[in-house]
Amino acid sequence: MTGRCGCWGNVLTLQDAAYPAALRTIADPPQRLYVRGTLQEADHRAVAVVGARRASAYGLAVAEWLGQELARSGVTVISGLARGIDAAAHRGALQGGGRTIAVLGCGVDIVYPPEHARLMVQIIEAGAVVSEFPPGTPPLRHQFPRRNRLISGLSLGVVVVEGRADSGALITADCALEQGREVFAVPGGVFAETSALPHRLLQQGAKLLTTVEDILEELRLPKPPTSAAASAIALEGTEAAVYAQLSLDPQHMDVLALRCRLPVAEVARVLLGLELRGLVRALPGQRYVRTTVET
Repeated sequence: MTGRCGCWGNVLTLQDAAYPAALRTIADPPQRLYVRGTLQEADHRAVAVVGARRASAYGLAVAEWLGQELARSGVTVISGLARGIDAAAHRGALQGGGRTIAVLGCGVDIVYPPEHARLMVQIIEAGAVVSEFPPGTPPLRHQFPRRNRLISGLSLGVVVVEGRADSGALITADCALEQGREVFAVPGGVFAETSALPHRLLQQGAKLLTTVEDILEELRLPKPPTSAAASAIALEGTEAAVYAQLSLDPQHMDVLALRCRLPVAEVARVLLGLELRGLVRALPGQRYVRTTVET
């Protein structure tokens, strides 16, 4: 099921000055690029974040964190608006106050998946939604592998957060290598199926990613004056104790209470306060993760 929007934006051809310079360098650039939103010169500093649609809570937290930190570093975040890692990366970039571009496997007037209608509007306002497929083109399965070359083509590098061995993110990583882009991979649990692709890429020479600085240094991009983690998070007492137990791995409220030796009600109160300050995110089942990591 898909949604439909009446406005489909602008069309750029290879002859247009506004056509993304990065796409001109790939082997088969689209002759026409349909755009909703705006493309800017600053978008040449772009990194793609891709991965599993059925992502773990850890993977979603990492993708959102990466989106935030890249955006705060002045880097445009590229992804495909799909469920899972893609959507988390887009949301992170928006939360970080930066730019993000979604590359679609359908027309730019089609909302797919349909539950991302609001996210798509936010992306258009803070960046762009682009496609090589004309307006009205439905999201057919064979079009998504083809669009993946544009995700990597618009980027200086591609980060694979999670994916099974046969994940579509492998196509994006392969395109990146063919196009001379850097490939980064985020390590995961050895027993997790969604760790299969990033671990395989690491074995084949992908760059290990543990902090956003790994990306900035490899791509020779300037670091921000202060990172989000380095900005003063003034926590004391029970707030500091609870926050110290949190990471990008989901922690259940009851476990946090045991580790902090605090009543569950007190931990619930502290977590609510931290969530309102944007320092933690609540997941289903009374589990919590940090929204940033210390570097």
